[in-house]
Amino acid sequence: MKVLAVDYGRARTGLAVSDETGVIARPVTVVERVRSEQGMGDMLRRISELQPERIVVGMPLTLRGEHGSQAAETLDFIHELEARCPIPIETYDERFTTTMAERSPSGQTRRTDDAVAAAHLLEGYLRRLAG
Repeated sequence: MKVLAVDYGRARTGLAVSDETGVIARPVTVVERVRSEQGMGDMLRRISELQPERIVVGMPLTLRGEHGSQAAETLDFIHELEARCPIPIETYDERFTTTMAERSPSGQTRRTDDAVAAAHLLEGYLRRLAG
């Protein structure tokens, strides 16, 4: 199953996609200002191009595993995306994915960090699915 991971951010939203078998995750791109009309349009175009069977959005829980203000904003984004996209969407705990992305090999820019964070999120999600 091909899965698209979304690491939501107000300024930059990272995207990563799995292969058709749902085993390998790779960073794809970053969508700028996804809550704007242009940004959401860019996001929907990328979804259409990538043709995932499922979308997983990182849920930024607090260190205690609770929903804070960032989680509430992420849920608002998810509801907006669900209204405009027929692909099933679920959430996955994204704690520490940004930290993992920042520790990835040097030479990456902040823009690619967001897509790499989405790939880390996707790797965790795919491992959970595999059992």
